[in-house]
Amino acid sequence: MNELILELEEITPKEFFGAQNAHIKLLKKHFPKLKIVARGSTIKAYGDEDVLEEFDRRMTMLMKHFGTYNKIDENVIERVLTSHSSDDYKTSEKSGETIIHGVNGKIIKAITVNQRKLVESMRTNDMVFAIGPAGTGKTYTGVALAVKALKAKEVKRIILTRPAVEAGENLGFLPGDLKEKLDPYMQPLYDALRDMIPAERLASYIENGTIQIAPLAFMRGRTLDNAFVILDEGQNTTHAQMKMFLTRMGKSAKFLLTGDPGQVDLPRRSISGLKEALLVLKNVEGIGMVYLDDKDVIRHRLVKKVLEAYRSIENRE
Repeated sequence: MNELILELEEITPKEFFGAQNAHIKLLKKHFPKLKIVARGSTIKAYGDEDVLEEFDRRMTMLMKHFGTYNKIDENVIERVLTSHSSDDYKTSEKSGETIIHGVNGKIIKAITVNQRKLVESMRTNDMVFAIGPAGTGKTYTGVALAVKALKAKEVKRIILTRPAVEAGENLGFLPGDLKEKLDPYMQPLYDALRDMIPAERLASYIENGTIQIAPLAFMRGRTLDNAFVILDEGQNTTHAQMKMFLTRMGKSAKFLLTGDPGQVDLPRRSISGLKEALLVLKNVEGIGMVYLDDKDVIRHRLVKKVLEAYRSIENRE
């Protein structure tokens, strides 16, 4: 039986192995043909040579990730172990590139391969569609890019918008004025901004209009120039709303449209403006389209399993 010995240099074994060796257990699950033993700062694996070579390659990727981000979790391990090639999950210097430093020095990075593709696409295109399921960091990465552009004075303002679709709730029964009724729909955008801009400065930006958060209907008739504009939850736009939004683009503007075509809350028989736009604009030069998937989920590891479970049901229908 062949043996492979790996030493964790400049890596804290306890953090790399996980609580109660959870990460090692995950490795054993993915490599059932190997006997894997973790002691101290050493990992030993026993088995056939070809399987050991694959294990060595994946472990090298994991250790590089830990060296870049100083942490690792079950989501990362799943992504590394299920990627088709090292190119799908290479941890180069570019992968460790910081987008911005947020509140209290929080480092905000594009962590996954497709998140990095989104960052790169925004560099080279003025309009980008970011498509993928919940939890893949579409909106969060986009807001980080917008804040970076504002800090670098590449734009004068940030405009964040969502279609106020009533997904099972009725706005009329919510208390308060129009702003109070609509703010809950905008909450994910506020949450992202609070991670990236100190509270007092954020309040000032919102008060003086440097940052604007409003329902999509409020965009009608405007020309959005010198701005980084994000349309979130784009799958809930109608044909007319999407066309209206796309034609608001002014000079020196960056447009990012995010959405999950699998979570449309429009009335039945209504065509999603996002789905239509992806078809109509797919060959237009200057427009980027980035697709994220389950491997990009950065929320709790159960989110990925929830998505897989629902997909299996939907595929049977």
